[in-house]
Amino acid sequence: MKYVFNFPDIGEGITEGVIVEWKVKVGSTVKTGDPLVEMETDKVVTDIPSPRDGTITKTFGKEGETIDVDSPLVEIEIEAGPGESPSDEEESFGVVGTSAPAGKDDILPAGKDGVRKQPEANQSQESPSQEKVKATPVARNYAKQLGVSVNKVTGTGPNGRVTKSDILEYHNASRQSTAGLKSGTAPASGAQASTERTRVVQLSSTRKTIAKNMLNSTQSAAHISLFDETEISQLVQLRERYKHIFSEKNIHLTYLPFFLKALVHALSDYPVLNSEMDMENNRLIYKEYYNIGIAVDTDEGLVVPVIRDVDTKDISQIAMEIEEKAQKARERKLSLADFKDGTFTVTSYGSIGGLWGNAIINYPQAGILGIGRIHQQPVVKNAEVTVGTVLPVSLTIDHRIVDGGISSRFMNDFLAYVSSPVDMFIR
Repeated sequence: MKYVFNFPDIGEGITEGVIVEWKVKVGSTVKTGDPLVEMETDKVVTDIPSPRDGTITKTFGKEGETIDVDSPLVEIEIEAGPGESPSDEEESFGVVGTSAPAGKDDILPAGKDGVRKQPEANQSQESPSQEKVKATPVARNYAKQLGVSVNKVTGTGPNGRVTKSDILEYHNASRQSTAGLKSGTAPASGAQASTERTRVVQLSSTRKTIAKNMLNSTQSAAHISLFDETEISQLVQLRERYKHIFSEKNIHLTYLPFFLKALVHALSDYPVLNSEMDMENNRLIYKEYYNIGIAVDTDEGLVVPVIRDVDTKDISQIAMEIEEKAQKARERKLSLADFKDGTFTVTSYGSIGGLWGNAIINYPQAGILGIGRIHQQPVVKNAEVTVGTVLPVSLTIDHRIVDGGISSRFMNDFLAYVSSPVDMFIR
């Protein structure tokens, strides 16, 4: 019998992917788990494995084309099992990494919310009834926050599903329309841009997702930032003492592993910064584990892989994992699992020369730490002016979750650990 396999929902809010390379063609014989097609999403480049044994009878889409989640990928001629028919529903099949199937918990089911009018069989065409409108859980929650009725929004997601971007677009359009009515002016019709003095480049999947996530964060969290600095000569000396030893083990020792260790100590002292707010259920969710996201600058844009359980690892383990994740990020080899379950994020704009930065929270986390460029400047030590090595730091927090006083004490805690790093290891 014929079995049509759709592009599966592989989690993390992914709604579409670009076909990079077909691994099969019509007539190919496949086994369960064999790669069918290499897909590029906003987060990963990954192989989609076959859910069944059989023979490929049709492929959908060409290399370079964008395919929505739940849209057909391949048609497979399979042998029907006892009592099985083409109408039988196949269990959701997702992927994490390049070939391994994800568990059910890795797949975000589509939520259904709201109603849309449609005539019932026993009613006239003018007599409306109610039909459920498809909407993702994230879109449903976002609509509640913005006071938008899901019923009024046209879905652009798979099978007409209302997505978060649909909610935001409807909300912004409504605000612009209202502003135009109040001012007595109408929105300008789209003026054509000069083709001689402009250059148009299509947004990549990564850039589109970055844009959506940044806008979502600034609209969903109450951002407030603190800025401070500390003298870190002791940390500089500690790193200098051990970096050659680490180098012999092929480990590049940067300052970042020390910063992550100091961060985890500070988070354990002020656990509210390692939480997230669940507005729908009026509660805070405290994370009793420390999975720290590290922002990595790549040619495709900023990505944030996660270093898991930092509190249980030593400096060498953290250093190796940072180097591994950064390399995989630049080569587009990160899996979805590499992005999941982060509890706090660090961005190091100092690594490319930045001194200060006002970082945007990796929503729904409670905060993000920004690390500036380490530099020398005059400092006062023992009532004397001398040359010191200074680390500038910024902290952006969600003011709905964290108050200013706790934020300042948390910052002081972190700075104390990096200025006196021995305290991190004898605590």
